[in-house]
Amino acid sequence: MILQGSQLQRDFALETDVLVIGSGSGGAVVAHELARAGREVVIVEEGRYIRPEVYGQWRPSQTLRRIGRAGGTTVALGIGDSPTINILAGSCVGGSSVLTGGVCFRIPEEVHEEWVRSLKTTSLSAEAMAPFYEHIEAMSHVSPVPIEMRTRGTELFAKGAERLGREVFPISRNTKGCCGCSRCNFGCPNQAKLSVDLTFLPKAQAAGARIFSDFRVERILVEGGRAVGAEGVILREPDRRAAHRFTIRAKTVVMAAGTLHSPLILMRSRIGRRSGQVGRDITLHPAFRVGAFFDDPIYNWRGALQGAYCTHPTDDRLIFIGASAPVNFLTATVPGLGPAWVQRLRSQMRHMATFGGMVHDKAGGRIWTRLGSEPVITYRLNPQDKASMLEGMRFLAEAFFAAGAREVLLPIIGLEPIKDMDQLRHLDLPSMPGSRIECLSFHPLGSCRMGADPHRAVVDVEGQCFDVQGLWIADGSVFPSSVGVNTQIPVMTMAARTAAAILEH
Repeated sequence: MILQGSQLQRDFALETDVLVIGSGSGGAVVAHELARAGREVVIVEEGRYIRPEVYGQWRPSQTLRRIGRAGGTTVALGIGDSPTINILAGSCVGGSSVLTGGVCFRIPEEVHEEWVRSLKTTSLSAEAMAPFYEHIEAMSHVSPVPIEMRTRGTELFAKGAERLGREVFPISRNTKGCCGCSRCNFGCPNQAKLSVDLTFLPKAQAAGARIFSDFRVERILVEGGRAVGAEGVILREPDRRAAHRFTIRAKTVVMAAGTLHSPLILMRSRIGRRSGQVGRDITLHPAFRVGAFFDDPIYNWRGALQGAYCTHPTDDRLIFIGASAPVNFLTATVPGLGPAWVQRLRSQMRHMATFGGMVHDKAGGRIWTRLGSEPVITYRLNPQDKASMLEGMRFLAEAFFAAGAREVLLPIIGLEPIKDMDQLRHLDLPSMPGSRIECLSFHPLGSCRMGADPHRAVVDVEGQCFDVQGLWIADGSVFPSSVGVNTQIPVMTMAARTAAAILEH
């Protein structure tokens, strides 16, 4: 049973062993590990509790409005020669895991090696993290996507990439019983994508953890230099305004509100000021999608939303991943206005294939506080990252042309479809302003980074806050850098590692 705060009629107070703030990939894992070890655990979540069988029947636009953070409108505002980047994040019991594509990668070994060198600790090596990876992957039912589950668009891209000398590999996902409806990012209608509301949270509850939805934390309570709980407001329906207040006292507090909101809570609690790093040095994995039209029908929404991946021939900071979507969202990628645009949609959407890419970026983002519950996010795209992104678009276009595409759509505002390879070769991509690039992010990281020096990091290498005892952070905000791959398994694995450290302490 989940206590829905919107149904409460008065203020609320409670004491517990462990308070976990956030029910997404990080919070769910920590709560499960600590509850299983016998701790009394309470999880508070700002978002609604929506049963999987309910959100699975919604239209994609309904899903974004009801359980997408800010209705799916969260953006990082581009500074300088940078795009404005849409950030997809969840606000519900289960957090952003409900809205992921289910892709499961481990952190690349070279990233682990970089962390070991920069933080001077072998505890972050791939070898030391292996037991945590294995534990999380087993509980999440991680398995490769069968070739027969790929969309026709993915098959065509693979054909073109192989003609360019690049091998395409199956993606692993946390699914069981997937039927390939390309709805992963909008709540699986078949409960086949095993987001944490279907795995870790029920298991945490079975071990005694309690989950409270509609509880928005405003600040951490600190006494004598130690975190002793949190307080905030309980949200009502349907307007999501504050109706009551709550106070929850705890011996241990675990922040897992995500890269965008964990720093906000710390700022409002006046925690982490010694380092000056709260809310800074954010990475986003800027992502882009290239479309292509073929003579034969593709029906690119039939099959696994993300079924295969490959790497770039020369730029190891790029990864290309299958990217399908429901047809009503694919239409947003087609340029044009008015009747001509409508006609193009009616006649060509079934002929459209898509594939995506993303950049292992350098830190360029920052969180700013403002009135209200949402942050202001700014992002300055590194020039090298911009060059990688544009080169990635070119490679995707070349692969589609090699597969027989008759037109290619690059994600550049105002650019008409590319008709052939000759036109692509003569296109001056490097001179394109960053503001014209259509860009997405699903993996914000790094706003409360871990480190060895309390003057340069917010938490230590285990995840405990330098400034306040008894306060831990177990989400993507602690990552020392971007990782270059989808972050679901990395966040869950790091959270399991932090839970083990909490139990040791």
